[in-house]
Amino acid sequence: MADRLTVLTGAEGHDLSKLEQYRAAGGYASLEKARGMTPAELIQQISDASLRGRGGAGFPMGRKLSLVPGPDKRSGPSYVVCNADESEPGAFKDREIMRRVPHRLIEGCLIAAYTIQSKNVFIYIRGEYLAEYEVLAAAVEEARAAGLFGDVEILVHRGAGAYICGEESALLDSLEGKRGQPRPRPPFPPVTGLYSGPTLVNNVQTLASVPSILELGVEAYKQLGVASAPGTVVYSLSGNVSRPGNYELPLGTTIRELVFEHGHGVAGGRALKAIIPGGSSVPVFTPDQLDVALDFDSVQAAGSYLGSAAIIVVDDRCCMVQLGLRAEKFYMHESCGKCTPCREGTRWLVQLLQRIEDGHGRQSDLDLLRTVCDRILGKSLCALGDFAVYCVASYVDKFYDEFQRHIDLGGCPFGSHSSIDGIVAPSDQHAHTAMPDPVTA
Repeated sequence: MADRLTVLTGAEGHDLSKLEQYRAAGGYASLEKARGMTPAELIQQISDASLRGRGGAGFPMGRKLSLVPGPDKRSGPSYVVCNADESEPGAFKDREIMRRVPHRLIEGCLIAAYTIQSKNVFIYIRGEYLAEYEVLAAAVEEARAAGLFGDVEILVHRGAGAYICGEESALLDSLEGKRGQPRPRPPFPPVTGLYSGPTLVNNVQTLASVPSILELGVEAYKQLGVASAPGTVVYSLSGNVSRPGNYELPLGTTIRELVFEHGHGVAGGRALKAIIPGGSSVPVFTPDQLDVALDFDSVQAAGSYLGSAAIIVVDDRCCMVQLGLRAEKFYMHESCGKCTPCREGTRWLVQLLQRIEDGHGRQSDLDLLRTVCDRILGKSLCALGDFAVYCVASYVDKFYDEFQRHIDLGGCPFGSHSSIDGIVAPSDQHAHTAMPDPVTA
């Protein structure tokens, strides 16, 4: 599999967090090559390689680079911002990249800075990633001391653990010292971003993929993955799987291959019940969708999203009402409160799911769940509202009989035998308060 790696290449058996070992493995050669090209040539290469953002949206990086105005078309500085605020439940690929190959991320940041002619790079890292922060900060100091930065400065900024700051405009507000909340758009960051300057915002793995494009060449890079999304992605595999972990594989790897070949199947030999293909925020898949290819377009065509490439395996012990409630409590807790549909709607969904799980659900609650989801979907400034809906709505649609059994039995048919029973979730004092009857209120 080593010949199929691009981001984690060389990390096995070598300590690539050290500058000396990274350079011995060919590190920073791509940066030198990039500085011998024009920005226009670099944008063309990245565009030709069809590198799509690995943070969730899958937006082409080359197109994003082309939207940032050059020095002759702007009045002030431009910025490169690396989104390292990895906070999607089930995602843990960026932390491994920062811990094992921090210099590859730094090299990608420096190439991006040269491409848009910026002298300012910010890496916004999730606050809980203390070990990764220390490794990355040490690597930044090493590279700076070695004179690799030129006239560019890199600042590693620690966030405070807010899920909403993974959204690019909320991240920019947080970097500016404000409360992290999404901004109305347009304007978009490439035009008006950090400190109102043109800003390129990309995810850790996206930026860490750039050096390999220059190293391998566009044609060799495009031999990996699929035509609509070349290259590799680090899939984070977790849940009820025998061998969880990060697996760097070509885009287009099927769910079946990832779970059963690399992950060694469902833990304990139990039956597979569901697969969540892109972190807790995306619609769920059922076992008959095991042969869906894990790339942006294939997953979307099958009814979900690749998102952060965090694949969560769910076995037959799991109560889907409990799983929906667990996820919805997270989104309720992490809502910044700026948008009414998200702020109020997530609370209503938590209370409805809690009522059903506690055995007090009514038949009308199942339709009401869908109605509340419809009232949130597409009506908030950022995607958090949609994320809160995708999971619950898909659980109701694909496991309706299980929700119905909760109503018919007056309680959870799984009880304490559910694989997630008793797992705590972020909540607040209002989560279990009485809810007015939506039919008569």
